[in-house]
Amino acid sequence: MNHLSRLILLLPIIILSACSSGRYQDKHDSTPTRLPNAAELKDALPRAEAYSRGGNKNYTVRGKNYQVLSSAHGFSETGIASWYGNKFHGHLTSNGEIYDMYAMTAAHKNLPLPSYVKVTNVANNKSVIVRVNDRGPFHQSRIIDLSYSAAYKLDMLKTGTAQVTITAITDFTDDKNNVKTSSPSQPSMGIETPYVQVFATGKSDVAYSTANKMRQKYPELTVNTPKHQGIYRIQLGPIDNLSTLNKLLDELKKNGYPKAFPRKSPQ
Repeated sequence: MNHLSRLILLLPIIILSACSSGRYQDKHDSTPTRLPNAAELKDALPRAEAYSRGGNKNYTVRGKNYQVLSSAHGFSETGIASWYGNKFHGHLTSNGEIYDMYAMTAAHKNLPLPSYVKVTNVANNKSVIVRVNDRGPFHQSRIIDLSYSAAYKLDMLKTGTAQVTITAITDFTDDKNNVKTSSPSQPSMGIETPYVQVFATGKSDVAYSTANKMRQKYPELTVNTPKHQGIYRIQLGPIDNLSTLNKLLDELKKNGYPKAFPRKSPQ
């Protein structure tokens, strides 16, 4: 077996190990230096996505076996939520994306990646919709690890944890999730002019060259390259038509950007 083949075989193990080796011990993490802004507090936009190649096989952490669900349909759960911040910002998630503590994301032990869930704080009835793209928390008493923005929106930063109820979102045509279907002749669908994040990178030359390619290929869209804590995000938008959004995502995924995903505003 050559070196490249070995690397391909080991990559899922490396990613999962990064998510499990001491990661979910709060004493090793730290609070960000700023609060989320208004754009970063908007719920994740639920949509049908193909499951990622990484992070969707049964696995073992600290001698305990975990089974990944084949579907999130009908899933609900009540238990303790925690959150993770600075220490992991900019590092790989279990499905190979880059963790952004200001994005509406979360880690779960069993849900397929990615999945969308509504998380409600039992104590104050505040809720948030997040996109699950990571594994964890591997702490016996906790069921979900939220991004910093999600934890802030649930008002659980002071306590660090909260009793929550999780409900999976698998119906992407429901008005209550702000996602509606329509024909191309009906461009306005209440999706709050979302953007598509093409990918994220720590290399400025890669970010700017990719942004230029996007401008040439999609001259009708605005291309943003916001940077935070050394991470550049290449984003396209705004888009006010769900059909156009899905077509763009599918095209990007087929042309070298498999981790492209929608977000409600540029960040």
